[in-house]
Amino acid sequence: MNKGDIVLVRFPFTDQSGNKLRPAVVLFATGLDLTACFITSQTDWKEDSDIMMSPTQMNGLLKTSLIRTGKIATIDRALAKGLLGRLSNEELAALNDKLRLLLQLN
Repeated sequence: MNKGDIVLVRFPFTDQSGNKLRPAVVLFATGLDLTACFITSQTDWKEDSDIMMSPTQMNGLLKTSLIRTGKIATIDRALAKGLLGRLSNEELAALNDKLRLLLQLN
């Protein structure tokens, strides 16, 4: 798995009450874990650090969606259920910009 890959994962709820199978974009992966931002089709939740994405053959998404850069989790790599697609170079650049903003990296 590489940065920008879109995978299906069981992503935990922020209140730890459960999880949901959803697409997520890989930020980085090690031999055991991967760190990813979740993707949602609930576009009315948009925050300044989110990225709006339209479905394309390359990204494998079915609906207009948001990359929620503020919703990051590190999970066991074995929880990734499959590769949906990949971010374009432009989307990957936007992801990097939003992460710099979110993490206050100048």
